[in-house]
Amino acid sequence: MRVAIVTESFLPHINGVTNTVRHTADRLLQTGHEVLIIAPGPGPDSHGGARVVRVRSISLPGYRSFSVGLPDAAVERALAEFRPDVVHLASPIMLGAVGLRVARKLGIPTVAIYQTDIGAFARQYGVRALPVIEKWVGRIHRRSSRTLAPSSTSRAQLAALGVPNLHVWRRGVSLDLFGPRHRSADLHFRFAHEPGQVVIGYVGRLAAEKQVRRLVELADLPGTRLVIIGDGPLRAWLEQHLLDATFTGMLGGAELATAFASLDLFVHPGESETFCQTVQEAQASGVPVVAPAAGGPIDLVEHGRTGLLYDPADRSSLRRAVETLVGDLELRRTLARRARQQIAGRTWASVVDELVNVHYAAVVTPERRELVA
Repeated sequence: MRVAIVTESFLPHINGVTNTVRHTADRLLQTGHEVLIIAPGPGPDSHGGARVVRVRSISLPGYRSFSVGLPDAAVERALAEFRPDVVHLASPIMLGAVGLRVARKLGIPTVAIYQTDIGAFARQYGVRALPVIEKWVGRIHRRSSRTLAPSSTSRAQLAALGVPNLHVWRRGVSLDLFGPRHRSADLHFRFAHEPGQVVIGYVGRLAAEKQVRRLVELADLPGTRLVIIGDGPLRAWLEQHLLDATFTGMLGGAELATAFASLDLFVHPGESETFCQTVQEAQASGVPVVAPAAGGPIDLVEHGRTGLLYDPADRSSLRRAVETLVGDLELRRTLARRARQQIAGRTWASVVDELVNVHYAAVVTPERRELVA
């Protein structure tokens, strides 16, 4: 199958959209499919065996690390030349809308992957245009051949916008990378500073939409140390308010896997996650999770069995949940073990194969395949 991926973000930028596209493209190439990637530039012009077409872009004010693709004739030229069986729209907003328009013009079916809650993002940054944004998001997904949401919550959001042909497609996790075998006693001791301290970790972007300011609620928990893994525009603010915390900056690969596994518990404060991949990575690493009872984590964490969910509307709920795990080593071990068992088969290979065999197959007709053959 020939698959064109039109994505709002790609390498060298690292975020959830980029990582999902990267894993999807890698598996497609591994299983013999042809792949074209269209992404905002600048960046590498190839990935594995896939060509990457770079289009004009601008950086968001106040969020310089994120490029927004602009309407560009290169999109139509690339799709017309590649003649894909299906156009995969990764988190479509701006460039994805262009890709959708061109695909419809060329008669190519589309599968749109909903991944970013743009409305919640806008609220965190004080953008007063929520109705307009929701109308735009709904329009894109209503005009796509099929839309895939990462969680039951995001599926309900899209259903409320009148999006048809809506299905849940979750994310994989790199079980070959993340695992409790990577736990380092030396790194744990460096995180803890002294014996007996429980290491609480956050992994992700240090940005307003992740609601990382709430980590301050955990700053003075007795017998704990806070480790912040990641970078972003709120790092300076957090460093000023979390004087005893350890900030590692952005980590990746084996270094990230070791850091993850060397935590005693993982906390995610953001309540607007459509999925929350770092919850899965913590679970794969054998680390118990505390996450909000909102958004994607509701599907990933079974409260009291595979982690703890806190009420984001209750200002003391996050701290209480963390205190519960800090004081109960056996509960931490039990939750971590059950969570790891739960995700044992959730590899990227399995979820991308599902994408091809179920979702692409549903929109790519035999007539379409004969047309592009």
